[in-house]
Parts: sequence; structure tokens; C-alpha cells
Amino acid sequence: MTKKDSMTTKTEAELAKLLADTRAELRTERFSAAGARAKDSNAPKKLRAKIARVLTEQRARALAA
Repeated sequence: MTKKDSMTTKTEAELAKLLADTRAELRTERFSAAGARAKDSNAPKKLRAKIARVLTEQRARALAA
């Protein structure tokens, strides 16, 4: 198994890119689910949680600065 990726070890640029990519993935997941049955019905929930983790880390860094 690989080591779990931590948000605290990422740079600001990496967090911003991860946020943009995850939001785009959520958008495609949302619209692809409208046409057919989704393979992973929990994928949107997982993506929203990932977005929340990134935003939380960005906010914590902003308050610390």
C-alpha cells in the first residue's frame, strides 16, 4: 500500500491545482450521472469531502499567516 497523501505536506500551488482538478472531476461526475447509472454512487460524496479538506487546509494556512 502507498502512504496516505497528507494535505499539510502540499504547497500552496499543489493545493490550488488539486482543488481545481477535484472540482472539475466532480462536475463531470455530476453530469455523467444524469444520463446513466453511476459505477460508484459514493464518488460525488468522496469528491466533496476531498474539496472540503483542501479548503480547510487553505483556510488554516491563511489564518496562520
